[in-house]
Amino acid sequence: MKSRQQKAQFASVLGIFANLILAVIKGIAGVVGNSKALVADAFHSASDVVSSIAVLVGIRAAQKPPDPEHPYGHGKAENIATLIVSILLVVVGVEILLDAVSSLFSPEPSETSAIALYVIIFSIIVKEALFQYKKRLGDKINSPAIVADAWHHRSDAISSVIALAGIGLTMLGSRYDLPFLQYFDPLAGAIIAVLVMWMGFKIGKDAVSVTLETVLDDGRTEKFGLTTEKVEGVKRIDLLNARTHGSYVIIDVKISVDPHITVDEGHSIAARVKEKLIEEHTEVHDVYVHVNPYH
Repeated sequence: MKSRQQKAQFASVLGIFANLILAVIKGIAGVVGNSKALVADAFHSASDVVSSIAVLVGIRAAQKPPDPEHPYGHGKAENIATLIVSILLVVVGVEILLDAVSSLFSPEPSETSAIALYVIIFSIIVKEALFQYKKRLGDKINSPAIVADAWHHRSDAISSVIALAGIGLTMLGSRYDLPFLQYFDPLAGAIIAVLVMWMGFKIGKDAVSVTLETVLDDGRTEKFGLTTEKVEGVKRIDLLNARTHGSYVIIDVKISVDPHITVDEGHSIAARVKEKLIEEHTEVHDVYVHVNPYH
């Protein structure tokens, strides 16, 4: 668990520093290079800084052990962090969209500098590398917050590609005296905004589902049922529900046992069910077993 926490925290800190540097570079290059798309992309990177900080706080809170007020642990802190990331994405997307639409209806002819082009290419490489690293790590350590942050990096990489297209077309318009191409830079900013908001909605939807304790579907709980059925003394599974708490799973299961055995024997069967589920499935952190008489 300690190793998992260290890896998750390192990934978050790495994202904070990378996004901070990119936001500053893209912001300066966007202003100097007269690019609305690059300035929009700089704001997107700045939102990544805040989201990575939220993820870091959520991961650290999720590692706290269960207490009387939180008997199921603090795992949902990661989902709260994920929800914060999604809200930030939507808010930033709205701001970028409003600015881009304003520029579309009142374009200001200007020559975009080549520096904007070089910065955006550099940004695409860095953001895609961060996505690949965090996505693989998040899947490996089963961290929804790290995975959400990874997709935030991917959305930034995609927005940078769109910004690259807008900047490139604007530069062509300036070079070959094609005024209509000046619209592609703010248009790229508008497309970036829509993508950012869509990504925020998608991530937020999943986070809300977990926060509302939606149980896992049959396909994901089937393996838990098979493990329970193999325990000696279990006659039938009456009910099995599993729900995620951040990076881990909590299971509630009702089993039927021989009605003629003693209470102590029934308790022993329940204890073996819990032990087997936790032993065979690393994502399971706790199991609550209710024993019924088999009829």
